[in-house]
Amino acid sequence: MYVAVKGGEKAIRSAHRLMAEKRRGNTEVPEVEIEQIREQLSLAVDRVMAEGSLYDRDLAALAVKQARGDLVEAVFLLRAYRTTLPRFGNSQPMDTAAMHVRRRISAAYKDVPGGQVLGPTFDYTHRLLDTDLAMPTTPATFSDNEERICAETEHGEEEIISVCPKVLFFLEKEGLLPPEEGVDIFPGDLTRQPLELPADRDIRLQNLARADEGMLLALAYSTQRGFGATHPFVGEIRMGETEVFFVPEELGFPVVVGEITLTECESVNHFVGNKRHPASFTRGYGLVFGENERKAISMALVDRALRADEYDEETRGPAQNVEFVLYHSDNVEASGFVQHLKLPHYVDFQAELALVRSLRGKTAGKESE
Repeated sequence: MYVAVKGGEKAIRSAHRLMAEKRRGNTEVPEVEIEQIREQLSLAVDRVMAEGSLYDRDLAALAVKQARGDLVEAVFLLRAYRTTLPRFGNSQPMDTAAMHVRRRISAAYKDVPGGQVLGPTFDYTHRLLDTDLAMPTTPATFSDNEERICAETEHGEEEIISVCPKVLFFLEKEGLLPPEEGVDIFPGDLTRQPLELPADRDIRLQNLARADEGMLLALAYSTQRGFGATHPFVGEIRMGETEVFFVPEELGFPVVVGEITLTECESVNHFVGNKRHPASFTRGYGLVFGENERKAISMALVDRALRADEYDEETRGPAQNVEFVLYHSDNVEASGFVQHLKLPHYVDFQAELALVRSLRGKTAGKESE
């Protein structure tokens, strides 16, 4: 039971004003602009877009500003705004094999067609604070061609390859990795229908794509520490721009309506085989908005862990428990349920207080007899 709060409107208005002041901070310091957040805090913006299920950098940057940098609150704001938008239809399935890659690596193969493309990454940086960043700088810039050099030709000349083939395609050709099933099935839509169990893989992947990054990271880590049956290799990670196609009713054929940045990860796990499946490799899959490979990797590991029943594997860890993962990885729902404890529970607590006093009174009475 929740008790309605009366007479608190003045206090609430004051709290809103106070938060606006805290958001602005010292007025002698220039106010941060949406463009600055979008361009210079791009990884935070990408995370909010991914978990908010809405690809719009300006709106995500606005949400980050409004939430004072609280990314979970920003995700909540973006999801709430998303519910107000009209829906014109569904885009065509995106072809990530045609992605114009800015980063593309494989930990399973050293030499892959198209080469390893390091791109923008923290992987090779020293984790030392760069005090030079405390002062405004003009960083070095690279042309589009310089960013997309994927390989060298036989004669040592640099070759520009804007589209790199999928790495796991070669395992599929050899018959060592089963192709994905159900790719032609129209998926459900978790943003319009509530989660129901049992959930097929299309719904599970949607849930993971908008799940809290920290939760997924912890679950993925748990599978590597023995709380699951995954022993993965990163078959491929790719990040870049992919075109979005839409079929207008008046035209009847697909047209490009824009392009979005995606990060995709395909993990490879060995599988000893059983009565239903021969020995082979199996796959975990992760795909998220923006530049966010830590989440894409985590998603791929958890996706594979959730396929335990499919491969008749023993369920030993929380990452293999579909209900546990899907119901507890949504940070908006989790945050709301945890933070509702701040709301008035006066009647509930008084009832508990009366119960405890009654029990203590009965215990004291028995001891005195």
